[in-house]
Amino acid sequence: MTRSFYTIIAAQFFSSLADSALFIFCVSVVTTHAYPLWMTPMLKVGFVVSYILVAPLAGAFADSMPKGRVMMITNLIKITGCSMMFLDASPLLAYGIVGFGAAVYSPAKYGILTELLPAEQLVKANGWVEGTTVISIILGTVIGGAISANRATVEWLLRHVPFASDPLHAALATIVAIYALAAIFNVFIVQTGARYFKARFSATFLIEDFFKCNKLLWRDPDGMISLGITSLFWGVGMVLQVVLLKWAQRSLSLPLDQATLLQGVFALGIAIGAAGAARMVPLTRSLSVLPVGVAMGGILCLMTLVKSPVIAFPMLALIGMLAGFFVVPMNSMLQHRGHQLMSAGHSIAVQNFNENLAIISMMACYAVATHYRVNINVVIIVLGALLSVTTLSILRIHRNRSLAFTCY
Repeated sequence: MTRSFYTIIAAQFFSSLADSALFIFCVSVVTTHAYPLWMTPMLKVGFVVSYILVAPLAGAFADSMPKGRVMMITNLIKITGCSMMFLDASPLLAYGIVGFGAAVYSPAKYGILTELLPAEQLVKANGWVEGTTVISIILGTVIGGAISANRATVEWLLRHVPFASDPLHAALATIVAIYALAAIFNVFIVQTGARYFKARFSATFLIEDFFKCNKLLWRDPDGMISLGITSLFWGVGMVLQVVLLKWAQRSLSLPLDQATLLQGVFALGIAIGAAGAARMVPLTRSLSVLPVGVAMGGILCLMTLVKSPVIAFPMLALIGMLAGFFVVPMNSMLQHRGHQLMSAGHSIAVQNFNENLAIISMMACYAVATHYRVNINVVIIVLGALLSVTTLSILRIHRNRSLAFTCY
């Protein structure tokens, strides 16, 4: 891997770190300022809805200029959204604007990998991206919990953050500083020299071109499998990120700052699994990890029986390792196939659209379940069963297709 690749990794790390810290901070604000219960899951909905709404624009914009410049611009959008809370903006609005920045950031971040690296290095590169992203989620989650709910940390921030008159402003200033650090790394991302057809930035053209690309990827056999799997995975994963906080507080009697550590253990498992996949699974054998998804869903259902943190921590680490080992080859396969069928930015925009459509649908369902006070264990069992049954069905389709091809 080149120095340019590690610069991209550093920029992504700090941007994701700030995203994760901001989410936990917003959850804390919603909880402590008497917002309605449904707003907690809707924070994620507000974040990911941007991925759906701007998908036709995001790919074309990412391909219209060097991707390091795109990442810089979108980090500034994230800073703007976060800073709105200094003016007492709703956490839902502020986090939604950050989501808009992230939606345009993503095609540039992943698209530049396919421009910079050969196909045989994509699984390794995605292992690095997912691994470091998960580490940033761990640290971001811990930082978010500390600046939101840990009294000693809050008091330290008030003493050391310039112009911070209250805990809210001190926490926000910390998150903005992390986004600014990511923007600094964006400056040093090299130009790959890749150039694409200049898209006409008219609504009609962009929408027609986007859905043409979307149809193309869904009709491709390998694209359909990998796109379906990654969409399901991230839909379940984002709901689980919110569910874990509530489950830890209710089933394990953990306070918010300790519940975020449970999320961190899960994320650490993903990083380990992603690293394992990067070393053990070549791009040509990406579909061999499908049985791992079936096993992961089953173990997730068993988590509802756990009542002790001593058991919960290693169990969530195991689920995380299976998740990382499962998703990295699928993601790499999808990026490679998408890059073959269309431009880098467009393929990632299509991927983001479908994955975040799954996320927003499942988060909306969880919001409804929260409104009707569905037991948290029932929610977890439904998530695990959905993951296992759907992955098993896709595995059978793949095996039948492979058998038919062999017979032919």
